[in-house]
Amino acid sequence: MKKTLSAILAAGIAFAPLAAFAQDGQGPNENTAQEEEVAAENADAPEEEAEEGHAETPHYPLRRPEEMNWSFAGPFGHWDVGQLQRGYKVYREVCAACHSMNFVAFRNLEDLGYSEEQVSTLAAEFTVQDGPDSSGEMFDRPATGSDYFPAPYPNPEAAAAANNGAVPPDLSLIAKARAVERGFPTFVFDIFTQYSEAGPDYLHALLTGYGEEPPEGTELMSGTYYNPYFISSSALAMPQPIYEDQVEYPDGAPQTVEQYSRDVTAFLMWAAEPHLTERKATGFVTMIFLIAFAVLMFFVKRRVWAGTPH
Repeated sequence: MKKTLSAILAAGIAFAPLAAFAQDGQGPNENTAQEEEVAAENADAPEEEAEEGHAETPHYPLRRPEEMNWSFAGPFGHWDVGQLQRGYKVYREVCAACHSMNFVAFRNLEDLGYSEEQVSTLAAEFTVQDGPDSSGEMFDRPATGSDYFPAPYPNPEAAAAANNGAVPPDLSLIAKARAVERGFPTFVFDIFTQYSEAGPDYLHALLTGYGEEPPEGTELMSGTYYNPYFISSSALAMPQPIYEDQVEYPDGAPQTVEQYSRDVTAFLMWAAEPHLTERKATGFVTMIFLIAFAVLMFFVKRRVWAGTPH
């Protein structure tokens, strides 16, 4: 019975296309002839109409970031303290005017090699709101080491009003939150190479990607600036933030856009994952232990079961 039902079902599937052709009064050859006629008509249509109807959707970013060499990259990565201090200086003098760092406290700067007194001095450059006081009023005071970096605007609406309708993102986790997808099979190799610097590579490319002329045919909205590395469009609301000789480096490092971008990107990576190097060191020790443990268990197993017939 089951074989009979299977044969009937198979016959129905096989003859269904022929029945459809018969109902339409057209066979396979007639259908093919009609498709060829339609293709010929489309070929005779003006090229402009074809381009309008079948324009390719651009994929962003228009240019992929270059893989940079970072001191914190790889399983043996480490922080360059001098670079982090320069990056903080760039953030303080350039980025802090628009961007907040709500999840970073001033006391965390001690990890960059600053003493407690230096941290207090750096924190005092900022003003935070406190209160209420004895009269129930809020008041402003210099920040201390226990305070978090204050936002430059009182609320997102004020930030948008001051920046042509765009709210500058918080930079606390930006190095981990923004990255260009690597795609297959690249991300497979990243497992073995321990590549996890897609965020810093993207930030560096974005900061150094200004100043180019947009390609012909690229339409930019009013108040936006072309950047081929921007992950969401061909332009963004942030103008070029860093210029040559904008920040003075007391250690003699080059005062270029390239160096500024590298330094502030490294600082933002530290802000997003301050215990990165400790985590890598712990992971390395753990892997050595697991390998040694696996070898030990192998010999123990052979010793225990040596006299047992298999």
